[in-house]
Amino acid sequence: MFSTPATPGVLGVFSHLDTTLDAIKKLRAGGFDDFTVYSPIPRHEIEDALGAPVSPVRMFTLIGGIAGCSVGAWLALWMSEDWPIVVGGKPVGSIPPYVVIMFEMTILFGALSTILGILLNTLYARRRAGTILYDPRFTNDRFGIFVPAGSDKASTAERVLRDAGVDEVRRG
Repeated sequence: MFSTPATPGVLGVFSHLDTTLDAIKKLRAGGFDDFTVYSPIPRHEIEDALGAPVSPVRMFTLIGGIAGCSVGAWLALWMSEDWPIVVGGKPVGSIPPYVVIMFEMTILFGALSTILGILLNTLYARRRAGTILYDPRFTNDRFGIFVPAGSDKASTAERVLRDAGVDEVRRG
């Protein structure tokens, strides 16, 4: 779909979580802040070591939910003004009967804006990322770290990974 140029860098393959975490800490201490970590399963230890920021998708959900609730209230009140049904002396613009419509529109708009937020963030990440090294063993039982680095910083990144106890190192 998109053809992105290959990103030069160093790929380290690890057998154990502890050595992977040690490598992440050493890379961050060595001034490498932008690297990709692969894991066969989600591990909270890796997320904690990376200190990754919270996804901006939740803001899309919040804004969509608020917009949905507002549209639901506006729609119900607008319909009541066009077709007033006075029951039991209640005012035409009474809020309690409209809560269900407001809730449903909140859920609908929130879900749709969440999907939109995921798509936009995925397209943005794909546009700014190049092709990086990958090993199929990362889906089975190995951990990996790809450090994008030019020829000047590749040897430093490789040395940091070797000091952390990497099993295998590849340059790309």
